[in-house]
Amino acid sequence: MSSVVLAINPVAFHLGPIPVNWYGILIGLGIVLAYFLAQRESMRHGYDSEYIADLLIWAVPISILSARIYYVTMKWDYYSQNPERIIEIWNGGIAIHGALIGAFIVAYLFTKKRKTSFLHLADIAAPSILIGQIIGRWGNFVNQEAYGGPVSRTFLENLFLPNWIIEQMYIKEDGTYVHPTFLYESLWNIIGFVILLFARKWNWRRGEMFFFYLMWYSFGRFFIEGLRTDSLYLVGDLRSAQVVSILGFAIGLICIIYRRMNVKPAVRYLDKDPGTKPAAKKKQNKKK
Repeated sequence: MSSVVLAINPVAFHLGPIPVNWYGILIGLGIVLAYFLAQRESMRHGYDSEYIADLLIWAVPISILSARIYYVTMKWDYYSQNPERIIEIWNGGIAIHGALIGAFIVAYLFTKKRKTSFLHLADIAAPSILIGQIIGRWGNFVNQEAYGGPVSRTFLENLFLPNWIIEQMYIKEDGTYVHPTFLYESLWNIIGFVILLFARKWNWRRGEMFFFYLMWYSFGRFFIEGLRTDSLYLVGDLRSAQVVSILGFAIGLICIIYRRMNVKPAVRYLDKDPGTKPAAKKKQNKKK
């Protein structure tokens, strides 16, 4: 076995006494890229230039809060005995499923208030959500977390991974190399992202890009979660992420089938949302 290098420092730099972690930088980068992608696409569909920004003002903080609530709830046996640690989000402990639930609720209420289509917004945002997840998983890589069970170095080399990834998959405390499940999920999401970009041109029925996202992410997450060693559990060996993945896949599939059978005429992705018309007229009046 070759010599093992030191793990990547999770702290990128310091602002005085305050450490700035790579995890936070990567999460922030994911949010920014997701915003620009969704904002550009929303404007192409006639939405106001501030539509996505107005949504994110509420969605980002509430998603972080809901991600923490989800995690604490699943670890309640520990946090009930250590309530002072509940607010210590800077020490880790957020769950992507909790963030997604919070974001979906905010987006639904936001579209109701703006009198726009939730499913149209969800379709527009689906590739952006995957962008955030793709980049965010690399924060787990830097932190040496969200990894799988032990494997040999030879196994990792046979995956044709660069050495800097292989070395980071060596967990010093356990004295072993581990499955890079962060990478498996990131690559799975990249494939889903590419499919959704093509789906925009294929002009699927409204809502189907969002439901496809639910099914695609849930399908991959179910199997990848089975490899992980740090899962959140509901009862016994029942992993919460796998249960949510089953529900997400089922919801996506049922909604696609139901809407294809009962929603007629079919509204498609490229069809204009009536909620964008007032904003367009307002801009025209200003020009006059």
